[in-house]
Amino acid sequence: MTTNKPLDGSLSNKIALVAGATRGAGRAIAVQLGAAGATVYVTGRTTRERVSEVGRPTETIEETAELVTAAGGEGIAVPTDHLEADQVRALVERVDRDHGRLDILVNDIWGGNFLLDFDTRMWDVDLRRGLRMIDLGVRSHIITSSIALPLLVREPGGLVVEVTDGTAETNKGFRENFYYDLAKNGPIRMAFTLGEELKNVGCTAVAVTPGFLRSEEMLDIFGLTEENWRDGIGKQQHHWALSESPVFLGRGVAALAADPERSRWNGQSLDSGRLAREYGVTDADGSRPDVWGYMLAEQAGRTPAVEDYR
Repeated sequence: MTTNKPLDGSLSNKIALVAGATRGAGRAIAVQLGAAGATVYVTGRTTRERVSEVGRPTETIEETAELVTAAGGEGIAVPTDHLEADQVRALVERVDRDHGRLDILVNDIWGGNFLLDFDTRMWDVDLRRGLRMIDLGVRSHIITSSIALPLLVREPGGLVVEVTDGTAETNKGFRENFYYDLAKNGPIRMAFTLGEELKNVGCTAVAVTPGFLRSEEMLDIFGLTEENWRDGIGKQQHHWALSESPVFLGRGVAALAADPERSRWNGQSLDSGRLAREYGVTDADGSRPDVWGYMLAEQAGRTPAVEDYR
């Protein structure tokens, strides 16, 4: 069966926290959880009054919360810097005070793309830039989980979703930058180790990744929009034809969260293409892009056809 979202109301009465929901995959996951009926706390550093170091003022947590509510859930925006334990603690205390439970925790905190120095040796990367990537992509996730998990494990059935770039399989190779490699492999290992601890209390942890994500930032870099992105095929990056909108991963995560047997994925890393195949969801245009599968076929020496992976 093909569906574009979980059955209406499948996450009614569920309380979710999407940490890092300002834009991209985090925003889409929050909206799709809302579409399934969840109450979603959306956090980030960019608000209508303040812009984070990422420097994208038009994407705010308030807008994300409004999109969640418009989709059918309840969106609640809470400005939070997830590197500040006191702010995270205040956030979790608010969730506890308002609802007394947390069913879904999504760690999508990042915002480090502007720090990337590809084709630069580790010892030639400015140390402050490199360590900032580790802070944003690893330390923030650790702080958030450490403070939020006591609430999540209060009842069995809780789900932790670590959002990253790549799976355990695809990330066996070098990810082009020492610090980026660590920052994106860290959440995969977090999901595995948390899964080992959470299974004993009836909860689940997984890592998920989009494929080639047409985020707001990526579209801006290529000078395209979601409406005309196909104009970049053949002109942009090699795998652009297999790119996906943030909706694709959002729908996959929402379907995963609504799956009563989701514990079968405990500790694993899943890409958007696999989630789509397992749960029958599609991207906004009805396709199922699988760029990771395509790239693995290339690495195996085959000559895959794009049409077989979309």
